[in-house]
This record gives sequence, C-alpha cells and structure tokens, in this order.
Amino acid sequence: MPKTPQVPSPKDFLPLKPVEFLILMTVAAGERHGYGIMLDIAERTGGSVRLEAGGLYRSIRRLLADKLLTESPRRPASDLDDERRRYYALSPLGKRVVAAEALRLRALVREAEATRIIDPEPAR
Repeated sequence: MPKTPQVPSPKDFLPLKPVEFLILMTVAAGERHGYGIMLDIAERTGGSVRLEAGGLYRSIRRLLADKLLTESPRRPASDLDDERRRYYALSPLGKRVVAAEALRLRALVREAEATRIIDPEPAR
C-alpha cells in the first residue's frame, strides 16, 4: 500500500532565518517581485537591512523549494511592467509558517520582558 505524503508542520521550518522571515512578512502583504521585496524590507527595517540581489534570490529559491512561496502566474499588463519580472506570493503553508514564527518571536520578547531584559511596551 503506497504511503501518503506527510504534510509538513509549520514548526518543521522554525526558527526561520531573519531574512526569510522578512521576505515572508513582506509577501504576506501582497504579491511582490524581487526588487520590490528588497525595497519593502529596506523600508520596513528603517534601512538597517539592505539585501543584495544574490542573497535575496538564494533565499527566494529556498522558500520556493520549501513551498513557502509560490511564483504567481498573474502578470501586470506588459506595458506597465518588465516581462522578465517574477512575482512571488505566500503559499498557504508559508502563511502558517510565518505566523508560527511571529508567535515564537512574541514568546521570546515576552520572556525578555518578564526577566526585565527589556521594559514591557506601555499599554495603548
């Protein structure tokens, strides 16, 4: 009898590398092409993280291989965009993984607050 393939658990991918987390967070907001991902990450981090193209695309290839990202078949009109651009979207598994990583990081921050390494955020 053939074995049914195991569906990976989001925890199988944790902890994510910081750059992978940033890429998944960026794409969670909507489909992006590589250069757009680079710009969004630089803006999101106040310029403290500036990815080079080679490192970005290595990370994207890894995320595609792990099925956390998909390449989007949708394309903007050719007169509005460069036809060589590839757009990336968050897969359902990728959404679960980025959420699991955010929860893992939240727990670490709460531990740092509880041990007085950092002050808790003031109530809003």
